[in-house]
Amino acid sequence: MSAEKIRCDKDTLLAKSLLETPEVKRVNRWIEDNEDDKPNSIRRHLLSTSVRLSPQISPRLHKMAQHCGDVLGLSLPLELYAFSDPKYNAACFKPEDGRLYIMFSSGILEAFDEKELLYVMGHEIGHHIYNHHAVPIGYILRGKARPPADLALKLFAWSRYAEFSADRAGAYCTNDLDSVARALFKLASGVSRFAAPNVDSMIEFDLNEFMSQVDDMVDDDAHPGQGAPTQDWFSTHPFSPLRVKALAHFHESALMTAGGYDKDTLEVQVNGLMKLMEPGYLEAKTSDARVMRNLFIAAAINLAELGGGISAEEREVLQQFLGKTLDLKRLDADQLAALLPQRLAEAVEQTTRSQRMQLIRDLSLVAQADERACAEKESMLKRFTQELGVPNVFLTQCLGREPELD
Repeated sequence: MSAEKIRCDKDTLLAKSLLETPEVKRVNRWIEDNEDDKPNSIRRHLLSTSVRLSPQISPRLHKMAQHCGDVLGLSLPLELYAFSDPKYNAACFKPEDGRLYIMFSSGILEAFDEKELLYVMGHEIGHHIYNHHAVPIGYILRGKARPPADLALKLFAWSRYAEFSADRAGAYCTNDLDSVARALFKLASGVSRFAAPNVDSMIEFDLNEFMSQVDDMVDDDAHPGQGAPTQDWFSTHPFSPLRVKALAHFHESALMTAGGYDKDTLEVQVNGLMKLMEPGYLEAKTSDARVMRNLFIAAAINLAELGGGISAEEREVLQQFLGKTLDLKRLDADQLAALLPQRLAEAVEQTTRSQRMQLIRDLSLVAQADERACAEKESMLKRFTQELGVPNVFLTQCLGREPELD
């Protein structure tokens, strides 16, 4: 089976749509123009900051790379590098000069066993096979010109589905769900030692128990992020238990198991999991969604009014969130400002922290639509963040949008 057949459908559709947007085309042209002036910049950087893991230094790692390359249909030679970092990390760079480059942190090389590293290797190669580098998400989200709200949200959504595709590539290479799940458990927890013969450890890994975190989110109506590290939510990567759950569905499908269910059924299940990360409070009819929607309108209008009234850019962003049916001219900013304390209190009382995190993320997009009065807007956002009980570091991430290494 070809690697393309196991790719996540939403990844394919969203990538195709993004590559046709003017902003993505513009950034890709800029990258191409600058790359012409910097030949071999990636390789030179890696050679000067990392250690090249040649076949002589690490024959086992190269054997694993060969296996993954054969399984996924990789046509380029690989160069592997190690860099000093106790964190578990790996990254695949855009090909340069006919080579593909993958780097591993010292932490991940020391803490992961062979099958776990096989998943990581396949995952990284998967990013190349699926041409994920063609969507320059880091350049767009960190650029001086902030992307429109709808583009930013689409980029985040695409990136999460792209991770599912890369996960499938890694799992396809490994063909061992338990090893893949252990790798994701280590990435999420930082724990590397599990109970085993002759191993003294406080932790005993259990695949079903790890995946039950996702079930608990649903059973307890704890919307995305409840009890989870804030950086995992509303980001470019899905929360680790969601990734394991999605991979469990993948292993049960006909893509991995004879007689398993078809790919369309698999994609429906994955899309259902992703709804945990996007509650859609602006469209939902529930009481908590109504509270969130009312607070968003009041807070967003007051943010946009800072700097001398709502600008054309801010109006466009607000309409993208609220739709064309709501007439912004009929909204009274002073009246909405007076209602803010009550609406903030209702949100704290009736919604989960992770729902409020999504609201802060969306308000940050409104605040960044126009650079006027940016200090005042950031101050207002900090006040909302504090009153809603959202960690300030989450707001910092929303405003800075630093991309994560894989």
